[in-house]
Formats: sequence, C-alpha cells, structure tokens
Amino acid sequence: VGGVGITPHLGHDRAVGERGRLRIYLGAAAGVGKAYLALGDARLAVEDGVDLLIAYLEPHGRRATEERARGLELAPLAGGEPDLEWLRERRPSVVLVDELAHSKPGGGKRHEDVRFLLDRGIDVWTTVNVQHVESLRDSVAELTGVEVQETFPDHVLHTADEIRLVDLAPGALRERIARGLVYPEERIDRALTSFFSIENLLALRALVLHELAEMAEADLEHVRPGSSMGTAERVLVATGGRSRSITGLIRAGARLARRADGELYVLVVEPEDGKLDAETARVLADAQVLAESLGGVFLRRRAPNPANEIIREVGALGITQIVLGRSRRSLLHARLGGTIVEAVMRGTTAGVYVVPSSGGDLHVRGLARNVRV
Repeated sequence: VGGVGITPHLGHDRAVGERGRLRIYLGAAAGVGKAYLALGDARLAVEDGVDLLIAYLEPHGRRATEERARGLELAPLAGGEPDLEWLRERRPSVVLVDELAHSKPGGGKRHEDVRFLLDRGIDVWTTVNVQHVESLRDSVAELTGVEVQETFPDHVLHTADEIRLVDLAPGALRERIARGLVYPEERIDRALTSFFSIENLLALRALVLHELAEMAEADLEHVRPGSSMGTAERVLVATGGRSRSITGLIRAGARLARRADGELYVLVVEPEDGKLDAETARVLADAQVLAESLGGVFLRRRAPNPANEIIREVGALGITQIVLGRSRRSLLHARLGGTIVEAVMRGTTAGVYVVPSSGGDLHVRGLARNVRV
C-alpha cells in the first residue's frame, strides 16, 4: 500500500480501565488497503505480546488480505456477526472489527457493536471509507453520482482516539483493480468505468483529506490559547412540515455546526391543522432519527406562518446561523411577502444559508462566494 499516512486525533480522554480506545483506518475508496494495513499492525502488536483478536474480517476474496490474517486469533461469530457476549466474557485488549458502516442483516449497525466493545473497556481497530460518513452522503452523491446506502454517524469518526489515513493515488488504485487485486474479473470493467473513474477517485481523495484537515483545525482551536472565548455558534435547520429535502438540509447544517464547534437544532414548522400524509410523516420520522444521530435537537412546531415561527425560535434559542431550503418552484411564501427565505432574512440578524432543493452549494448572506458543505 502506497502513501500511507497517520493522522492522530485528540478524541476524548478516558480513565484507565474505563472506555476502550478507537482507532479508525480511513480511506477514500475500497481497495486502498485499509484491512491489509490494519492486519499488518495487528501482527506487529501480537508479536509485542498484545492480546488481540479479529472479531470480524471481510477479505472480499483478496488473497493478500487472507494471507495477512493467517495465524491471527479469530473470535467466533454469531449469525455471521461479531459474537459480542463471547467477546465481553473473553475481554481481549484489542479487537479488529472490519467495515464500520455495515448494516447487519437482522437489524442494527456495525458501529453499534463497536460502541458496545468500547464501553466495556476493549480497544477497537476498525476500517471504513469516507463516503460512509453520514453528513457527507449528499456530497458524495453529487460528486460521484452514487447514492451511498450504508452510513455511520459523524461523531464516531470525530471522537476516535486515532485515525490512520490509508491513501493510494487514483492511478495506482485503478491499476490494482485492473490486475484483479480488488474485484473478481467479471466486475473489473464496470468498476473502472463507473465508481472508480479517475474523476470520482480524485473527488473522494480530496474529500477525505478535507475532512481530516477540518478535524485537525478543530483540534487546534481546542488547544490554542484563548480559543474558548467568544459566543458559541448555534445552527438552526428550518423547514416546512411538507418538505421532502429535509435530510439534505440536516446534513448541511450538521457540517456547519461541526465546523464551528457549535450546536445543531432542527425545526420543522407543520401546518396549523397538523394534517400530514403518511409519506410526510415517514419523512419527518426519518429526519428526527438523522438529526439526533448527528447530535442535533429535533423540534416540531405548528404555526400558520412558517417564517414568523422560525424567527421566533431563532430568538428563543439564540441561533447564530440558519440553514433554509429553496424550493425550485417557490411553493412556500410568507404572509409578510416574498419567500420564507426573504422573510427570515428581514426578521433576523443571524447568518442565513440557502440550500437548493437539489443539494449542492450553500448561498450565504453577506458572502460573495458560495460555500460548499
């Protein structure tokens, strides 16, 4: 694996004997060598006397990965998934859990298994690609044209004790794929002409480097003298009860809040009569789960005038930045005249970010340029 870098992250301190420590092997795409590097580190750790087990490994038929795992102790599986109770009883020092973003067939997520182990004082090493970070889902779809189905909450990445960037130049990765080192022969042509195009790989590589740079900058702000001074940012994502683009708004707002080390609130202003069709109710339920998984507070209000209710909540919550959606057809208008965006901008001094209904760049009041989230 070429171009392997190590990016330490501050994470959260823990008392000895309490929560385990999390190490994430992070890559831009499949095939860069995350599991291969993790297994190499595991072999070295075992040689040094560390009690390390493989709790789950998905080698995808890659011979080099399978060979590198040979000789390492494997924990038993339960229904094809890590046997958490066995691991709790066995209590090794370190477990390797591959594919952090995986959704388990019987329900639940792999990152929940990781949290279970960490909470019991077991260190975890795990692997994942940047496109699975929840708040990046829309950005990845825009950049690559691929809708990512499996994601994990941002806080898992941002509170890791250590992140190891596993980097491989796009040309080198495509060469590995062409040689059959990543996918079987029948999948090679499709892989090279679709997701693993040079353009997509460059975009994903830039995305993972940008993500780590932002995390490093946030850590620097925490240790910089005087960095805690000033007013904490509070970001409000606001939308009408019938909005279908709310998940994209929430992800954009979550990234703004994280960049500012601030708090996230999501406000849905429903029709005053409270009547919602079944599809809208489902969308709002999913939105609440997403908002809370990203560390946000989800609020539902009923009001005849969405703009007035947003302005009221901005004042009540001390909001400093607002994220609003712009409908392609401008369906929602405030009684004050004009769109909700225009009414909110007239009624508050908070910064206003406008996200087109199709996602993409944020249009920000007071700035001459667009800001991508």
